[in-house]
Amino acid sequence: MAALFISGLASAQEVAGSDTSAFQRALAQGPLVAIAACFGIGLLASFTPCVYPMIIITVSIFGAKEAKSRLQAAALSGTFVLGIVALFAPLGVVSAMSGKMLGSAMSNLWVVGFIAIIFLALAASMFGAFEMTLPDSVQNRLSTVGGVGFKGAFGLGMVCALIAAPCTGPGLTGVAMWIATTGDLLLGVAAMTSFALGLGVLFFVVGTFAVSLPKGGAWMLGIKWLCGVALAYMALAYVRDVVPALQALISPQTMYGIVAGSILAIGVGLASVHIAAERRKSPIAHLSKPMKLASILPAVVGAFMFVSWVQLPPASAGHEGDVPAITWETDEKAAREKATAAATPVMVDFGASWCGACKELEHKTFPEAIVRKEAVRYTSIKVDATDDDDPEVKALQEKYGVKGLPTVILFDSTGKEAARFNEFVPADRFAKALASVK
Repeated sequence: MAALFISGLASAQEVAGSDTSAFQRALAQGPLVAIAACFGIGLLASFTPCVYPMIIITVSIFGAKEAKSRLQAAALSGTFVLGIVALFAPLGVVSAMSGKMLGSAMSNLWVVGFIAIIFLALAASMFGAFEMTLPDSVQNRLSTVGGVGFKGAFGLGMVCALIAAPCTGPGLTGVAMWIATTGDLLLGVAAMTSFALGLGVLFFVVGTFAVSLPKGGAWMLGIKWLCGVALAYMALAYVRDVVPALQALISPQTMYGIVAGSILAIGVGLASVHIAAERRKSPIAHLSKPMKLASILPAVVGAFMFVSWVQLPPASAGHEGDVPAITWETDEKAAREKATAAATPVMVDFGASWCGACKELEHKTFPEAIVRKEAVRYTSIKVDATDDDDPEVKALQEKYGVKGLPTVILFDSTGKEAARFNEFVPADRFAKALASVK
């Protein structure tokens, strides 16, 4: 883990002045350190919104919670982790060698639709539409990834790896780029496998010890309700990230956040009545079911609106401190010609809706006043690589040597590459890089 934060290490063989990835900095300490760093990146990824809500629910589906012994629960959980490894290791290497990141699958509406359906089905089970011990008819339709048992654990592990893909960009972009550059498949497979094992740690721990978790009680219904809301939110969030019309409904205005929070509060309030009604000998037991049903829609809609609002930069971010917001050009050719004529440095940002680190840069780094102050003298170009099958996008990726996302490249006024970033960069560090380019 410490390797992730080591700075000032010898850089890999890239363009002079480029910013190397965490993996390359760790690799400078030796292959074992790099592989250990990948394990740490995977463990951190398991706490992200793409993965964390799935942990308790998935181990319940493949049967670890109902295992007859701790040993059987451990075996089922281990099989689930092997499923993650089986998908991540080979696909991660193939994606690196082909220059097409695994997370780019999240730009495909069919893939996103499939994942959204899985999340909604799991949410429905949390809300009581059916029990987690699914009947055969439902398993055949819903759990086509394997069902209960070892087969289901392995298959669901593979699906979880796909769902986790959007959260892996910040850590694995450097790994993928290194594999693509060096062609060292052996170390590449080891790094990807180590990441997958790290991603599976929490699943293994929860699945193995689920047999010891307390069961029953009104509190458990509250946990299931919260899980249901989180899963429904995730389904909508995946769709939001590939449907511009849905993104346009989210506003950074404070009033929007207040309305969203109010709707969410109504849902939580109704759910609280539902949980109170489930307590033993409750005088309002008859209100349990209607309150639960009434709580679902406002809770899910409110959570979607509120969390989406929180993730946006403040509405005033572009004007704070009298520093103008970065003006992004989308016509790369025209922008480069303009920069050449004016002898200005150039910033090129390759991002995508499915790329978590890209969104962090967009929301946490680019809006900061210290960054905007330095970016004023730049010609800034944004390339939307959400659809990386677009011929124009492919051509630009090839032109700039982009192997994964995020990729932010700085050129000096003569057109020479001065720095390249392949992961999230804090505002202060990025501002220093901008200031250093002439």
